[in-house]
Amino acid sequence: MFDIVTPLAAWCAIVIETLGIGIITWIALYGLFRAVIRMLKKEDKSEIFQELRHSLGGGILLGLEFLIAADIIHTVAVEATFESVGVLAMIVLIRTFLSFTLEVELTGRWPWQSKK
Repeated sequence: MFDIVTPLAAWCAIVIETLGIGIITWIALYGLFRAVIRMLKKEDKSEIFQELRHSLGGGILLGLEFLIAADIIHTVAVEATFESVGVLAMIVLIRTFLSFTLEVELTGRWPWQSKK
């Protein structure tokens, strides 16, 4: 049975990781496209910039969640060694820190704070 689980988990991790990368790329390109269109329409540049930052931040947050999920699947199901678990812990810690700082940057508050 483990002969089936390991390749399946590796494949799932690759698919989820690809989705994470695709989400970040798609949202970045879409946001830039919208920003260029709005610039050509002579809309307010500071508003365009803020919307682009918000869009990119949201895309990065969503993509990071997928990348963390892929790392967890790969480490737990494919390469379960103490070294790989330690590396996973560091990656999750760094990506969680990035997620929190992006959340604060986008909303102006910590995720656990109530909306004002």
